[in-house]
Amino acid sequence: MSDPHDTHDFQKSVKRYLFVFYALIVGTVVTVMASRLHINSVALTVAIALFIACVKGFLVAGYFMHLISEKKMIYGILLTTVFFFAGLMYLTVWSMNPESLVHIR
Repeated sequence: MSDPHDTHDFQKSVKRYLFVFYALIVGTVVTVMASRLHINSVALTVAIALFIACVKGFLVAGYFMHLISEKKMIYGILLTTVFFFAGLMYLTVWSMNPESLVHIR
């Protein structure tokens, strides 16, 4: 016979996955709405887009890839990756500023 607790756990998991799915849909709608905003600052536009993408990425990695329930080592690796990603993004945006570049003549 099946255990009634197994059915309850399964339903709880399905509800969680549906919640994450709907949150990702809302995140996509917010991304489209944010792309239609007319913001004068390119850096602010990129920051908003990256923030929305990071939230959606956390939902996918955390729930669909089961990183929420993993051990501390996984979080350490994830934080290291985020640190280096943020550093590379900073270098990319910094290099786009013409005043920060060294002009060799």
